[in-house]
Amino acid sequence: MTETVAALLRHVRSRGVPGVPAPGEWLPGDVPAYPMPGWVWEAGVLDEAARWLRRFHDATLDFPRAGREWMLGVRKPAEVICHGDFAPYNMVFSDGRLVGVIDYETAGPAPRAWDLAYLAYRLVPLAAPGNPDLPARRDADDRLARLCEAYGGADPGEVRALIPQRLDELATWTTARGGEFVRHAAQYRADASYVRGR
Repeated sequence: MTETVAALLRHVRSRGVPGVPAPGEWLPGDVPAYPMPGWVWEAGVLDEAARWLRRFHDATLDFPRAGREWMLGVRKPAEVICHGDFAPYNMVFSDGRLVGVIDYETAGPAPRAWDLAYLAYRLVPLAAPGNPDLPARRDADDRLARLCEAYGGADPGEVRALIPQRLDELATWTTARGGEFVRHAAQYRADASYVRGR
């Protein structure tokens, strides 16, 4: 963990954001993995995730940024510090309730919608039919609207519009990393194309 990320965790913990581990701390609970258990798609999980993300973003507004180094750099407009990989596989649950969030290494300054776009992709979800991890849902538009409402003041159109860009960049990044990550790139590109055409 970099000193920048460690400082970020200390900062948001001091602002009362729940379920943020201290540097090096292990959070007890269950972290779901693919294929996701059915309860991950419940509306309450969508609401809890969006509300937690809003608290986290708001807590970063006064985080001192001077001299900080971020793995993926700065994305403008740098409204808040984004988690960078906010998805169910980085959430800790107990009895189906969100109790913590892990893996902040890709955190960095970015617009709020950058995190929301990835959360929508993974938890609404918004992906191409046939994605083995993300089931197609007829109520995806309603779930996206619900996510944005739970977050508070987010525009579903803006969030949706960022998903293809987010996935295209993720595909490029995973391809550059090589190894086992390369196989994910084609799926990210397919999902980006699908969302772009909706």
